[in-house]
Amino acid sequence: MYLPDSSILTNIEVQGHPRLKEILFEKKYILIRTLENRLYTDEELAKLPEIPAEHTHYKEWAVRKGSCKRLIRYLSSWKRSPQILEIGCGNGWLSHQLAQIPGTKVTGMDINFTELQQAARVFSNDPNLRFIHGDIDSGILDNRQFDCIVFAASIQYFPSLKKVLYKTLSCLKPGGEIHVLDTPFYKPDQLEKAKRQTLAYYTSFGYPEMADYYFHHPIDDLRPFHHVLLHNPGSVKNKLMRNKSPFPWIRIKDN
Repeated sequence: MYLPDSSILTNIEVQGHPRLKEILFEKKYILIRTLENRLYTDEELAKLPEIPAEHTHYKEWAVRKGSCKRLIRYLSSWKRSPQILEIGCGNGWLSHQLAQIPGTKVTGMDINFTELQQAARVFSNDPNLRFIHGDIDSGILDNRQFDCIVFAASIQYFPSLKKVLYKTLSCLKPGGEIHVLDTPFYKPDQLEKAKRQTLAYYTSFGYPEMADYYFHHPIDDLRPFHHVLLHNPGSVKNKLMRNKSPFPWIRIKDN
């Protein structure tokens, strides 16, 4: 059976068996992450987003650390303690950080079972954090509602930005918010170049078919939604900052 070992059943929920498409994607995804040096030991994961300066992805983690701090500062200012869902949580590092906000309950969700098991193991002692394995199209989120839903470096793996946003808007409590972080968005004249670069990137690892799982969302697709930029990478302030983020921080409300 496709179940986690008994030692982590207390904080991970498995919804049925994975579909063949999910299994094939995860197998190649984990292989690519291995080649990219993006898989971490339990000890390294427990410390993220802190990482040694000599690490290959130190600069990337400096950006993600900044995004994490801004989001925590923002959510900590709420008068209520939010229930948070992170979709595409991967190894759970950000979900763990968010769970440190007093009174907060955090659920991390992913179809990547390998990293999700590691997340459940490493952060098993956090009472405010749990994980779900599953696909949002499977009905796994039906009858569940949250104050805040977070996509951090993950919404690019969904083929339709509009579809995933409409779906998750239905999972918000009144006054709830969606936050999209650490993901590039494109102007219409940038899309084809970005797609070519992604194909070339995965081809360099010998897996050009992985480009079929990475989607380049045009910024115009956000127009139907009540959204604001809480962090604008093109602003003068951002350009003057150290460790500046090249990604927008997008907030979408349910009204």
